[in-house]
Amino acid sequence: MTNLPSRSTDPQDYQDLPQPIGAMSKSFADGFVIPLHEHERDQLLYATAGIMRLRTSGAAWVVPRENAVYIPAGTPHSVHMHGDVDMRTLYIDTTDTEERPRALSVVAVSKFLRELILALSEEPVEYDTNGRGGLIAKLIKLEIGRARELSLNVPLPKDARLQRLCAELLANPSDQRTLDDWSEVAGASARTLARLFERDLGMGFNRWRQRIRLHNAVEALSRGEPVARVAQQHGYRSTSAFSAAFGKVMGTPPSKVSAER
Repeated sequence: MTNLPSRSTDPQDYQDLPQPIGAMSKSFADGFVIPLHEHERDQLLYATAGIMRLRTSGAAWVVPRENAVYIPAGTPHSVHMHGDVDMRTLYIDTTDTEERPRALSVVAVSKFLRELILALSEEPVEYDTNGRGGLIAKLIKLEIGRARELSLNVPLPKDARLQRLCAELLANPSDQRTLDDWSEVAGASARTLARLFERDLGMGFNRWRQRIRLHNAVEALSRGEPVARVAQQHGYRSTSAFSAAFGKVMGTPPSKVSAER
C-alpha cells in the first residue's frame, strides 16, 4: 500500500486508489478559481460552507449550501468560489459498477448523505474496504443514486448573436426586455432569436431567462439576502410570484435555501 498522507489535498492522490471512493478535504478563500481541468474519476463536490459556481464549455451551474454537484470523469470544468468554501470532494471509480453513472448535475444532499461524506473525510486516504470506511463508501454510493436532481444549470449558447444577448442578461437578470427589444442588440429578428434559443439552448427565451434569474437568486439567498429583496432584484413583481416560480422549478421554497433561516 502506498504511504500517502492521511489527509492529502492533491487530487492526483485520489485517482488510482484501490477503493471505489476517495474523500478529500480542502478549503478555498472567497474568489478563488480552480481553472479548467478534468479527472479520471467521477467527482462529487460538496461544500459545508460557501457557494460554488461550476462552468463547463456548454453550461454554468450554481451549487448552494446543502447541495452538491456530480461531475462525470473526463468532463473539463472550472470552479469559482463565492465566500470562503470548505469543500469535500469524493473521487468515485465507476468502472466496475453495473449502475449507470449520473450525468453532470446538481443534487440535493440529504442529512444522511452529508454525515456520510463528513465521516468518510475523516478516514485515511486509503481506508480499510472491509471496515468502517468501506461500509461508509457503500452507503454513499447508494445515497448518491437516490439523490434528487435540481434545475441549477444554465445552458450557454454557441451562436455569436445569442452570446451578446445572453451576456447582458447574465449581467442583469432583472432586465425586462422582450425578444423584439433584443433584436437590435443581437443583430437578428425576434423570430430568428426564438429559433436559436430552441436550437442552441433547448428551451425558449422566457424559460432561459427564468433559469438565470433563479440561478442567481439561489446564490443571493444562500448569502442571506431576504427573500423579498431577492425577488425584486431578479425581476419579480411580488414575493409570492417569485416563491411560486422558485418552488415549481427547484422543488423547494426559497425559505429552504435562505441562509436567514
